[in-house]
Amino acid sequence: MNKPVELIAFSLNGQPAAAAPGETILQVAKRSGLRIPHLCAKDGLEPAGNCRACVVEVKGERTLAPSCCRVPTPGMTVDSKSPRAVAAQTMVLELLVSDAGEASEQHTHDSELLFWADRLKAPRGRLPGREAVAADASHPAFEVNLDACIQCTRCIRACRDIQVNDVLGLSMRGAHAKIVFDQDDAVVSSSCVACGECVQACPTGALMPARGAGLAKIEREIDSICPYCGVGCQLTLHVGRDAQGAEKVHYVTGRDGPANHGRLCVKGRFGFDYIHNERRLTTPLIRREGVAKDAAHIDQFKRGELPLSALFREASWDEALDLAANGLVRIRDATPALAPSRLAGFGSAKGSNEEAYLFQKLVRTGLRTHNVDHCTRLCHASSVAALLEGLGSGAVSNPVEDVAQAEVILLIGANPASNHPVAASWIKNAIQRGAKLMLADPRATPLARFARWHLAFRPDTDVALLTGMLNVIVAEGLVDEAFVKARVNGYEAVKAAVAEATPERMAEICGVPAETLRDCARAFASSKASIILWGMGVSQHVHGTDNARCLIALSLLTGQIGRPGTGLHPLRGQNNVQGASDAGLIPMMYPNYQRVVREDAHAQFEAMWGTPLGREAGLTVVEIIKEAAAGRITGMLVEGENPAMSDPDLDHARAALAKLEHLVVQDIFATETAILADVVLPASAFAEKWGSVTNTDRLIQVGRPALNPPGQARQDLWAIEQLGRRLGLPWNYWRAEDGDGHAAAEAPVARVYEELRSVMEPLAGVPWRRLVREDAVVTPAEREDEPGHAVVFTERFPTADGRATLVPANFAPGPEQPDADYPLVISTGRVLEHWHTGAMTRHANVLDALAPVPTVSIHPDDALRLGVKHGETIRVESRHGAIEGVAELTRAVKPGHLFLPFAYWEAAANRLTGSALDPFGKIPGFKVTAVRAFAVPT
Repeated sequence: MNKPVELIAFSLNGQPAAAAPGETILQVAKRSGLRIPHLCAKDGLEPAGNCRACVVEVKGERTLAPSCCRVPTPGMTVDSKSPRAVAAQTMVLELLVSDAGEASEQHTHDSELLFWADRLKAPRGRLPGREAVAADASHPAFEVNLDACIQCTRCIRACRDIQVNDVLGLSMRGAHAKIVFDQDDAVVSSSCVACGECVQACPTGALMPARGAGLAKIEREIDSICPYCGVGCQLTLHVGRDAQGAEKVHYVTGRDGPANHGRLCVKGRFGFDYIHNERRLTTPLIRREGVAKDAAHIDQFKRGELPLSALFREASWDEALDLAANGLVRIRDATPALAPSRLAGFGSAKGSNEEAYLFQKLVRTGLRTHNVDHCTRLCHASSVAALLEGLGSGAVSNPVEDVAQAEVILLIGANPASNHPVAASWIKNAIQRGAKLMLADPRATPLARFARWHLAFRPDTDVALLTGMLNVIVAEGLVDEAFVKARVNGYEAVKAAVAEATPERMAEICGVPAETLRDCARAFASSKASIILWGMGVSQHVHGTDNARCLIALSLLTGQIGRPGTGLHPLRGQNNVQGASDAGLIPMMYPNYQRVVREDAHAQFEAMWGTPLGREAGLTVVEIIKEAAAGRITGMLVEGENPAMSDPDLDHARAALAKLEHLVVQDIFATETAILADVVLPASAFAEKWGSVTNTDRLIQVGRPALNPPGQARQDLWAIEQLGRRLGLPWNYWRAEDGDGHAAAEAPVARVYEELRSVMEPLAGVPWRRLVREDAVVTPAEREDEPGHAVVFTERFPTADGRATLVPANFAPGPEQPDADYPLVISTGRVLEHWHTGAMTRHANVLDALAPVPTVSIHPDDALRLGVKHGETIRVESRHGAIEGVAELTRAVKPGHLFLPFAYWEAAANRLTGSALDPFGKIPGFKVTAVRAFAVPT
């Protein structure tokens, strides 16, 4: 039982007050509703006490005390409104205003400096101002206006202590002191990653979003969710008008949500303006008669050589929906009753839970097939397969922020500094507090500089690395015998499988010294709390399921699960990949992971949906494309997915899509996939609709609309329902009172959500009204009046016997091995500034300005051998295709290893990758492809 906290009683402005241990006078005043001026102090930052605007008088003390730093003691008498305190506060504000007040007024309407100066009626104009300082507008995202800087150091502390990026500092002394980026570099040339934490922290406008956003007149502030990665950061969209009077999001700030606590990254803070891009789809499109589908049109359109109007004509919604549905019905009804379906659907992990649920229901009941999938098949399918097999659940066991309670953090095959930057900040914060980071990655990613151990293993040898560690744990008696006996099946099989995987033998394969494997195994097993986080570097292999099985074994054998600071966390890629999977957007599972082949699940959904359903699992993403290439899938419906960029063996995939008899695409831009469509339906961006999403922590959150979709674009949920009705489904989610689908409506979303919730046990205690009221609820949540469970598997696993099952894995090389013809290995992934296939981020002005060209990372030794110089064009060829990019010489990759981001159409990474699949998760092996490289003559 926790001991009650003893409060410290004192007097504040003549009234009794009480402080918790460590709480400052300023914090108590804020909590009590007393307003003491302050500028250097900010919630979440360590106090600095350098502005002195918050000084108070303490009875019996000669000098005034900064309330942001001072902790009360029992019986202390504090006065923030005494003549002496107010005079000092006012003088401090007058001095600061004389230096920065005029500039602050020029840069922001929300100056805290001017707010406090006006509140205390600080005189203006009595003191001389300082000399003008040139602004630094070199960065596309934000401007540095040091003429408005008061050197409160909020920006430095935000950069150093919150995001732990260590870019900002205070240079020089005395009157010459100033805030600098790195060694007083221009911001755009510095190591700044543009997370914007400093911008959000600045109280004066010295750091402001670019293009004068701080001076925009804001009419509405809408709370919503970031649409990019799986962290699920809450944010606020600040809406005003543009020069033409149209509504516009001017800037974004972070909210104190459970996953981010106000933090954002460059994408979340500055990557919002894709919603206003002039290339948004604003009217339905129908392919022009006589214009054949040709994969070559994709690059021609992207290069600006082929206008969209040459391929499509504009149409009304009724015409487009009728044509879309009629083509699907024609194929559906022409298929013999017992023959495999010739239809398939790809849904989206960037849409809402409600859209995912209704889309998979449309495919299953309207198209009458289980051939429905989404991008989880291309990111974490193998992780989910192993977790379901071993633990009975595909969800994470602990939230990311649990790293704060871990002693050892194993991060493998993930680069959160680029892919999940706010999660990376939690990891860095944990390391600051003493946690040890074990980074297992062939590349020296940005977190390598924080790692106690960097296990730079050879690509494709994950199983060798992990079984070597498991061998040590078994051989040295580090197994948690009591935990295994009570809660784990299959120990003897794993013990036998790793018996020969000694560190010495595995070191020869993976390239990590045997003693390092021993040190890491001992540290992981013996710590009070060890947590494992992994990404697509583990899952995107033909042996991805085996990789995940090894991680599960590592956690279970050592008893490092079911407690805070422990557990297994596959970092979900997109903002709703967890929710889309939960909602049934996968071919072998109904919602809530109920298998299609199970008779009870089959009967439940047949009865609920009132229609016969197939009894066999459907095809996965890559299987569907292969069937399309063979002419056995002839019609597809694609909502918010871009397989013409995301699928492996891309030239083959594009040819297969072009071969389809009927392709309907619903999206916000003319994506590579849309170029091959027969009908294109203009959709809504996340900032334009109601909807719930589920983040990587199992946290379900609600997004709210800030704007309406542009032109004739419509809500995705409305369009899905309209198609369903034309396919003969008696749906009535979207009703007359909800409008025509242009403006966002809450009611139809709530109706679909409640239907989804009726078959989702983890959402039993989260009705729509609670979700809207609380903004975020962690799942599973069985009761409405109780919080959900952030940590699961505390006492039992969701299996028939309540126990987990270990599955052994043995190292075997994948099919893409380097040889004399293709001597190098390339891995694909993301860069900080871009997301997935670039469909959104390449249309975001700031993000594309920061990372405008595709780069190929290559070790200097390889570059020297190939005659490639930094910044020159390099050609990379595999057995499947070729690309050209800009050479980036870096020692972050090992000799023989290249890295290529997959967001760029100019160098579509998946032209290189093959379509070999993991036999369990059916995921392609994106991370390892044998290639050769050449310098391209200028």
